[in-house]
Amino acid sequence: MSQPLSVIFYWHMHQPFYREADTGRYHLPWVYLHAMKDYTDMAEILLQIPHAKAVMNYVPSLTHQIKDYAAHLRDFLDGKTTEINDPLLAFLAQEQSFDKVSRTYLLDACFRLNHDRNMHRYTAYSSLFHMAEHAKNINTIDYLGDNFFTDLVTWYHLAWLGETVRQNNFVARRLIEKAGDFSSQDRHDLLALITDLLENIPSLHRRLVESGKLELTTTPYAHPIMPLMLDFESAHQTVADALIPDEPYPGGKERALDHIHKAQQSHEQVFGHQAKGCWPAEGAVCNDTLALLGQSGFDWCATGEAVLHHSLKTNLREQQGNRDLYHPWLVGEGENQISCFFRDDRLSDLLGFEYSKWNTDDAINNFMHELAGIRHRTQGMEAPVVAIIMDGENAWEHYHENALPFLTKLYQAVIEHPEFELTTFSDYLEQHPATEKLDNLTAGSWVYGNLSTWIGDHAKTRAWELLIEAKKAFDAHYESLSHDTQEAAIEQLRICEGSDWCWWFGDYNPSNAVRDFDQLYRTHLKKLYQLLGHAVPQSLDESISSGGGDAEGGGAMRRGGAGS
Repeated sequence: MSQPLSVIFYWHMHQPFYREADTGRYHLPWVYLHAMKDYTDMAEILLQIPHAKAVMNYVPSLTHQIKDYAAHLRDFLDGKTTEINDPLLAFLAQEQSFDKVSRTYLLDACFRLNHDRNMHRYTAYSSLFHMAEHAKNINTIDYLGDNFFTDLVTWYHLAWLGETVRQNNFVARRLIEKAGDFSSQDRHDLLALITDLLENIPSLHRRLVESGKLELTTTPYAHPIMPLMLDFESAHQTVADALIPDEPYPGGKERALDHIHKAQQSHEQVFGHQAKGCWPAEGAVCNDTLALLGQSGFDWCATGEAVLHHSLKTNLREQQGNRDLYHPWLVGEGENQISCFFRDDRLSDLLGFEYSKWNTDDAINNFMHELAGIRHRTQGMEAPVVAIIMDGENAWEHYHENALPFLTKLYQAVIEHPEFELTTFSDYLEQHPATEKLDNLTAGSWVYGNLSTWIGDHAKTRAWELLIEAKKAFDAHYESLSHDTQEAAIEQLRICEGSDWCWWFGDYNPSNAVRDFDQLYRTHLKKLYQLLGHAVPQSLDESISSGGGDAEGGGAMRRGGAGS
C-alpha cells in the first residue's frame, strides 16, 4: 500500500528591479502594493490554519526592494527625510494641491486593480471611478477638486491592503468605514500601517519557518535565465529555428554563479537561514544549470512539467498512470547531483486562471476531485508527490476577497482528507529521498517547456544583443574603477541580466506594459555604461518592442502548457 499522496503548494513571489537607475525613484509600485496585500495575506493565512504547510519562494530582487521601501518610509515618518521615492506613496502623503500633471497621473494609476473584485465592492471608491469617467467624457477633469484626488489615492491604497489586514487592523477598518474626506492624519496613519506591513514581512515569515509551517526558498539574485547565460544554443533543444545572438554571453558561467551566491547570501540575511531549495528563474533549467545549483549547496530545485515531457521524449499526460510526474528525479553526478521536482501544470493553471471564476465550494470540490484522480493513478507507488507551483501574487486579485475564503478552504480540505498530506519539498525528501535518475535534462522552462518567452524573436534577441555589448564594456572597464564604483557597476549588471525585460518584449503583450519595461531596461543599461565611464550607445535610445496584444491576465502570468 502506498503512502498518502504528498501535496506541496509552492508559491513564487517575484518582482524585478523597478527603481529607476538614474533618479532613484520607483517607476512602478508593484513591490510595495503586493507586499501589503499578497505577501502579507499568504503568510497570515498559513499562520491562522492549524497544520497548514506550504513552500514560498522569495526572489532577492524583491526582498531587496521591500527592505528599501520599509527603510525609506520609516525615515520619512521619523522626519529624517522629506521625500518619498515612490510617486504614489508621495501623493498619499502630499499636503499641497494637485497640479494638472499630478491629476492625470493619478487618474491613470489609481484604477489599476481588479475593478469588480477590489473597487466596486466599495461604494465610495466606485463613485470616484464613475465621477472620473464622467469628467473625462465631458472634458472637465480640471473641475475635480483636490479633495477628490486625496480620497482617490487613499482609496487606492485601502483597496490594495491584504484581506486579513482589512478585516483585522483598526486603522484599515476605520478608514474604510469613514469612506471619504480623508484628513492628513488619516493618510499619515495609513502610511504608517503600510510601513509596518513592509517591515514585518521578514519576521512574519521567520515565525512560520520556526513553527514548521513554511519552507522558504530562493532564486538566483536578479532572476536571470541561466541556461541562456550559459549557452544560447540551449534554446534550440526545443525550438530549432529560434533566433539567437551570433555570439555567446561573455563569462556566462561566472555570471550565473554570481547570481546564485548573491542569492544565498541575501536569503540568509533576510530570513536568517540557508535555503535548501531553489526555484531557478522561470523554472529555466538545463543540465549545466542544475550542476551549478547542486555544487552550490542546494538539495533540490523545481521546474515545469513540460521539461520532463521533453526530457523523457514522451507526453506524460498520454501515458497510462502518468506516474513519472509524481516523484522527484535525480539529475547530475557526485557533488553536482540535485533532486528535481516537476510542476503539475493542470492543477497549477486551474488555480492561476480558472478557479477565480468559479463558486468557491465548486472550485474546492473540483480540486479535490483532481487530487483523487492523481491518487488513483499513483496507487502502488511508495511515496507519490504532486507539486502545485504558481505565481503567489498576481492571481489573487481576481478571486473573491483576495482568495482568503478560497485558500482557507483549500488548505483545510487537503489537511482533513485522510489520503492526502500537506508537506514541503525538504520534509518530503527527508522521508523519501529521490532514487530515480534522469540521465539527460532537456533545456526549458515552466512555460511550454521551452525558452521562447525570453529569446527567439527579433525583439527578445535584440535585448540580448544590447546586453552582450554592455557586458563587453563592463569587462573592459571594470578593473579600472574604484572599489565603490565596482560594487555599483556589478549590481547594475545583475539588474540588467534579469529575465523580466525579455518576458515583456513581444507583440502579444499590452502596449503600456511593454513600453514601461522597454524604457526601464534601456535606462538600466544606460546607467551601467555611465558607471563604467563609457559613452552610452545611441542604440539605447531606440525602442526594442512596442507590444499591442491582449495577453491573458494582462501578461503578468502565463499558463504552463498551451493546452492547460
